[in-house]
Amino acid sequence: MNTSKLYVGNLSYKADEQSLADLFRQAGTVNSAKIIVDKISGRSKGFGFVEMSNLDEATKAIQMFNNFSYMERNLVVNEAKPQEKRSFGDRNRRG
Repeated sequence: MNTSKLYVGNLSYKADEQSLADLFRQAGTVNSAKIIVDKISGRSKGFGFVEMSNLDEATKAIQMFNNFSYMERNLVVNEAKPQEKRSFGDRNRRG
């Protein structure tokens, strides 16, 4: 593990960033908590990211909260993968 940024999946749609940060503070210092929302509806997409202050705390958070029942859902917590570059269609396509 080389990052303290964690992916948190299977989040309840009732969860907010404050409650997510509060939960993860049980494992250590939380630098940030972000729930991803749909740009159009503004509703949660059911996943987010938590950044812990160091790798030890991130590892502890994974151990504590992966498959942890939170708001009636079992969380999926693991190391966040780097964001892939998005392509917005093939600009060389002719038609």
